[in-house]
Formats: sequence, structure tokens, C-alpha cells
Amino acid sequence: MTTTVDKQIQENLQNVEQQRQAFEQLVNSYQKVLYFHIRRIVIDHEDASDVLQNTFLKAWKNIAKFRGDANVKTWLYRIATNESLSFLKRKKGHFEDLKDLQDDLRHSLSSGKYIDGDTIQHLLHQAILTLPEKQRMVFNMRYFDEMKYEEIGEILSLSVGGLKANYHHAVKKVEQFIKNQQD
Repeated sequence: MTTTVDKQIQENLQNVEQQRQAFEQLVNSYQKVLYFHIRRIVIDHEDASDVLQNTFLKAWKNIAKFRGDANVKTWLYRIATNESLSFLKRKKGHFEDLKDLQDDLRHSLSSGKYIDGDTIQHLLHQAILTLPEKQRMVFNMRYFDEMKYEEIGEILSLSVGGLKANYHHAVKKVEQFIKNQQD
């Protein structure tokens, strides 16, 4: 759903004289939500901050290519998601296998100040880390960011049917993980 502010930003981004001001407004509007979106992917605070900065740099460099076909929100989320996945691919190169990377992410989760909540919330985040990458992305965007499947589809270039299936499987796996941990 495109808000009035998003529409104004989008119009101003296409006006060369107003781009800088519109971009500053875009950063102010999306900095916090994108940070948490990225953080749920890369887990670590410092890594999330770096990826967020790269996201806005990439958006600024490509502002002339933004034609307004997609709304500002999905455009930024797509950049943030791609930057996060690229970061994880680079990070994965430092580990012998995927399990080592997942262990590192779990360690970051438990040693950082990522969660201030109770045990069930911590279990939820541990369960999410066990999901395959695509399911984790879909789950995070649907559950935490409360995005519609159509928005997620634009960001990840997936069909709504495929997204619904991924979300359904992710929910089942998360439920099973939590149930197993509580037994």
C-alpha cells in the first residue's frame, strides 16, 4: 500500500531539482524499518548497519533509474534484501559449510542484544534461523513486516502462490521447532 508520503517522495525523486530533499525524506521514512528487515536477515547489529548504509548508497546511485514502476517501499526493500543476501553470500565464503554460518548467526543471536523478549520470542528467532533462505525471507516479510503477498512477490520476484506455499511451510517448521524445544 502506497501512502501519501510515499507518493510525494516518488514524485519528487523524479524531479531532478527535488531529488536530494526527496532522498533525505526517503531515508528518514525508511531507515528504521529497513534496519530491522536487514537485521532479521544478517542478525548482527554492525553488519545490519553496514548493509543498511550500502542499501541507501545503492539507492542513491540508481535514483536516475527509478522510474516509479514499483512503489518506493518495494524498491527499497528489494535493494535491502539483495544487499543482505549478497552480504550473507560473502560471509558464507568465510565458513566451510552452511551449518557453520548458521551456527555463527545463532551465536550472534544469543550473544547480542537482538531480542529483549522472553524465551518464546528467543525460540521464535532461533526457529527462523533454521529455515531455508527463501522461506526465512518470506516469513520475515509476512510475519514481522506485515507485507502483503503481492508486495513480497515484487521484492523477491516470486509468484503469490509460491509465496503462500513458502510461508505455510515456514510456519509449520517454526511451530515444530518451538514444540520440539519445549518438550
